[in-house]
Parts: sequence; structure tokens; C-alpha cells
Amino acid sequence: MPINLVVAVTDDDWFDMLRQQRNLAEVNFWAPSGANFRALQPGELFLFKLHSPRNVIVGGGIFAYANAMPCSLAWEAFGEANGAGSAQEMRTRIARYRKVPPTDRSDFEIGCRILTQPFFFDETDWIPVPPSWSRNIVSFKTYTTGDAEGLSVGRGE
Repeated sequence: MPINLVVAVTDDDWFDMLRQQRNLAEVNFWAPSGANFRALQPGELFLFKLHSPRNVIVGGGIFAYANAMPCSLAWEAFGEANGAGSAQEMRTRIARYRKVPPTDRSDFEIGCRILTQPFFFDETDWIPVPPSWSRNIVSFKTYTTGDAEGLSVGRGE
């Protein structure tokens, strides 16, 4: 039975911070807007890739659930598992992606995609993005193991 998987673009700083952590049970793969995320069902594979020009898949996790919440609540719930060392650092990144001044004190609503069993590949194991990956993708692309390309991604080829 085929499963869906997502390859999502990640913030390099988010990745660099979290790959240094040990024994993470879950991470919050946040998005700067609170838009709904319905691409996966719980238990499906969520992979992340670095921003261009480093077009490689560098890790992932098992998708648990998605919701939207104010960034202050996301910080309170997940702390450094948000991929930032402080609430202010997280807010600064969110503001940058929302294209608002860093002085904006709004409690931005963000999308939270909670991943369990996160994993981070060593650089020698990074996987090139599939041939169908477009440079215009700024968020994510869904694949299925029911086709050759999705199966290849799911196997880490």
C-alpha cells in the first residue's frame, strides 16, 4: 500500500540547531503562516531539504499532527525543539519570512507540523532532490511511494 511523503524546504538555522541536539522525541517544523496543512496523515514520512542552492534532503521525521497557534504558545510548548535558542530568535526568523519588520511585536499565528522520531543525516548521506523538484517550490512537495520517484525518495536514493 503506497504512502504519501512530503519534502519540505527548511530554514538552514533550524536544521543546524536541531541536528546538534541529542535524543529529541519531537520537533516543531513551523511555517511562518497559520495556513492549514493537510498533505499527510499521521504516521507518514516528512522529509526536509535545505534552501537553494543546497538542494539536498537532510533529514526528516514521522508526521504526527499539524495545527496553527500563536508563536508564543509554540515556544512555550516546544521550546528549543522549534529550532531556535530563544523565543526572540524564533520571532526574528518568523518576521523575516513574513516580511515584516523585526520590531513587529505581533504574536504571529504560525503553522506547526509536529514530527516525532526526528532524524538528521550526516552530510555524506544527504540526498539530492528528485528530478521533478522545481526551484519555484518555497514550501513543500508531496510524493507517493506508489510511483518510482516517490519510492526512490522514500528509500533515500
